[in-house]
Amino acid sequence: MQASPRLSIIIPSYDRPQLLTRAVQSALSQTIDDIEVVVVDDGSPDPVVLAPHPRLKVVRLSENRGTAAARNAGAKAAQGRWMSYLDDDDQLLPDMARLSLEALERSTLPPPVAVLSGLEVVSPAGQVIETRIPPTLLRGSHFFLEEIEPGKSFISKQTLVVERSLFLKIGGYDEAFQSRVHTELFLRLNPVCSILGIPNTTYRLMAHDGPRISRNPALRQVSFNQLVQKHRQIFLEHPKMFSDFVYKHAQTSHHLGQTRPAIKSLAWAFVLHPSHTSMKLGRDFLGRLGGAFRSMFSNPIGSH
Repeated sequence: MQASPRLSIIIPSYDRPQLLTRAVQSALSQTIDDIEVVVVDDGSPDPVVLAPHPRLKVVRLSENRGTAAARNAGAKAAQGRWMSYLDDDDQLLPDMARLSLEALERSTLPPPVAVLSGLEVVSPAGQVIETRIPPTLLRGSHFFLEEIEPGKSFISKQTLVVERSLFLKIGGYDEAFQSRVHTELFLRLNPVCSILGIPNTTYRLMAHDGPRISRNPALRQVSFNQLVQKHRQIFLEHPKMFSDFVYKHAQTSHHLGQTRPAIKSLAWAFVLHPSHTSMKLGRDFLGRLGGAFRSMFSNPIGSH
């Protein structure tokens, strides 16, 4: 293991040995050698076993503490100036480290600066379903509550490369959250750090039918409420984008079969910014989401 690699790639994992092996291999296959890979075994029933590698470190937690705690443990165990995360069911493309670090070296944004890169969603058959390109936001902004240019997406937070000292200084991930951990972190990071978005695709989010915390309906509702309560003042300062955030939560809740939370969130979005929500609802009734919203209103009383 190098004494002080430039970049630490941290992979939290719980009881997914086959997927983990693929993720680790993608991290170790970067086109630059000045990296380390830190796997955090979040108390898996069977301890993680990986082939030894000079740039690989495994940290085992004595009990399952959840994704935020595992990520924080990885950051504390890492040695790199810069750090990034990789979910154990996803993959990095070989140039992720090189492209991210080179972009940071060239950046003229107000420091400190972190970088996001493009993310592609890939089907089990290997087909690219969607590509997400991140925006650039100056220090002092509020990530996902700012308006961004068409074609850019906030949903590429997994690609973050940030200075480890800054990450630890702002407290890392909030371990009270089980879902929305990236979203909550960025609301604290962007006010003190510029976010540089680059168009290069470096991360593969692998679509599959297995469990993902982001798809857990109960956790999504609890963490949504936690997030709004913790950062309520920031949300209220951005009423249009706050309504947009709540509106998207209504869409996802309905998609997950949570009809009552969906209707409650939709009504809340109207209260926050009536004209913006009306415009979005009208557009979606006419577009691809029309069927979903029509069914929501035709059967408003759900069991969820």
